Amino acid sequence: MQANGAGQGQESTELSCLNSAQNGESSSTGGNHSNGLLSGTDNGNTVGTSNGSSTGPGSGTSAASTTTASEVGALKKKKRLSQAEEDVIRLIGQHLHGLGLNQTVDLLMQESGCRLEHPSATKFRNHVMEGEWDKAENDLNELRALMHSPNAIVRMKFLLLQQKYLEYLEDGKVLEALQVLRGELTPLKYNTDRIHVLSGYLMCSHAEDLRAKAEWEGKGTASRCRLLDKLQTYLPPSVMLPPRRLQTLLRQAVELQRDRCLYHNTKLDSSLDSVSLLLDHVCSRKQFPCYTQQILTEHCNEVWFCKFSNDGTKLATGSKDTTVIIWQVDPESHQLKLLRTLEGHAYGVSYLAWSPDDTYLIACGPDDCSELWLWNVQTGELRTKMSQSHEDSLTSVAWNPDGKRFVTGGQRGQFYQCDLDGNLLDSWEGVRVQCLWCLGDGRTVLASDTHQRIRGYNFEDLTDRNIVQEDHPIMSFTVSKNGRLALLNVATQGVHLWDLQDRVLVRKYQGVTQGFYTIHSCFGGHNEDFIASGSEDHKVYIWHRRGELPIAELTGHTRTVNCVSWNPAIPGLMASASDDGTVRVWGPAPFLDSQEADGLNENCSNMDS
Repeated sequence: MQANGAGQGQESTELSCLNSAQNGESSSTGGNHSNGLLSGTDNGNTVGTSNGSSTGPGSGTSAASTTTASEVGALKKKKRLSQAEEDVIRLIGQHLHGLGLNQTVDLLMQESGCRLEHPSATKFRNHVMEGEWDKAENDLNELRALMHSPNAIVRMKFLLLQQKYLEYLEDGKVLEALQVLRGELTPLKYNTDRIHVLSGYLMCSHAEDLRAKAEWEGKGTASRCRLLDKLQTYLPPSVMLPPRRLQTLLRQAVELQRDRCLYHNTKLDSSLDSVSLLLDHVCSRKQFPCYTQQILTEHCNEVWFCKFSNDGTKLATGSKDTTVIIWQVDPESHQLKLLRTLEGHAYGVSYLAWSPDDTYLIACGPDDCSELWLWNVQTGELRTKMSQSHEDSLTSVAWNPDGKRFVTGGQRGQFYQCDLDGNLLDSWEGVRVQCLWCLGDGRTVLASDTHQRIRGYNFEDLTDRNIVQEDHPIMSFTVSKNGRLALLNVATQGVHLWDLQDRVLVRKYQGVTQGFYTIHSCFGGHNEDFIASGSEDHKVYIWHRRGELPIAELTGHTRTVNCVSWNPAIPGLMASASDDGTVRVWGPAPFLDSQEADGLNENCSNMDS
């Protein structure tokens, strides 16, 4: 961040700080001070006059005459204010002024020799706030010489006249408003489209109608403050500070600290009231979901897949034991309880997909499975068991955002679009599908295939295009909520992040062991800032999206971790499914003595040291 007002050169110094002549400084005090220190004030030194005495401009001679030689020497040695120090004083002054501490501001400016804003800007501000539009317009002529872009005068004049016009209309002074529109706004020959809109407000029958159509607060302090904020953007900060500049800088500092915090996983709050400005922001790893909260052992064979529902209230797990188990998430304790078991998937369950409204769940099997099951989760009833041909391999599925259709396919060349009853709506020949995803536009389906690529298929106009090309097989992929990023598990390579819009590889995440098993990774946490993946070395790896090295390695599973799912509604809750037959539920550290919590952390290795 650049210091506000820095880089203005000589003009900035002259405008933001009083010179020695303005301060009434006596020649006996030596050369001119660029910071405009008042010789009659103590500036923090022990001098004869009391702090805060009314020694203003013009009174320097009498003040200097009462100053002893030693005090004059002390003033000579007083460090001159740098540009950055002047900026800080002005920022503090502006903030105090906003709090109504005007006497404190006057004292601060007097003692430091600085000036909050240029006198012409102060006069301009007062005239705008008082609604004296003709005087404010005249002030623009004085400000013209201080501006870097003289053309900005026309824009500022337009904004002033627009406010004047709206206030006349609200007061019912239609003839005066018409005169402003025709005689003042139109001759500017600026923003004619806006002038046409403004002319339409003449037809408003009453003030409430005008305020609603113009999206305007109405005549008064609020709208004039908003006008001043817009006008200030055309003035150099040495002339008038941007509005609430200190709060803006503090907010930026807080946001930067949050961005750099590896474990920040709570909702972003832009209000400064939600943080302490006295300490740097830091989130403890103990608040992060890297501690085993629960181990689910109800499956009796390898667990191949797990997925939280879109609303975060349920978890579905699929296993080689031919069952799908639906778990209910307790909203308070975040403990999972078995809700129901869905049976009969002869080949096992290797993939699950919740419908957008979480009413239905589709289960797919491994490569040699030609069927898929569409379950009503609420009733536990099987709505559809679909199979187009015994030769098919239906191993992946994705829901259309409308919740009325889905696409499915497999490595034997099948790629279908179906309705909820399993009726075939469309098909695409010759696509050996590894994994599927429907984008939010409702038209485009992404499919990874055996050619180590992801292509986009449009079922409406039957077009397709290449989006991602890898050098090794893409075992699985998932897409961020906004549809911009794709997370790929690539055989022998690990986890790769792609930008689908720019079609570029953004990052390769390190640490995970990925061979030719199908492992599913996920986005997670608030704002999807984190990435988690299973691994063939029995661990769960977590990365911050912007960093290639893992921030946590979760241990506890004893065989390959096939899938990880992050709860979309509870950022501190995550589940992992493993060939060891268990599902582990991960959450923050329990509320223990800090020493005990450290000892409990055999599950989570810290990777940021």
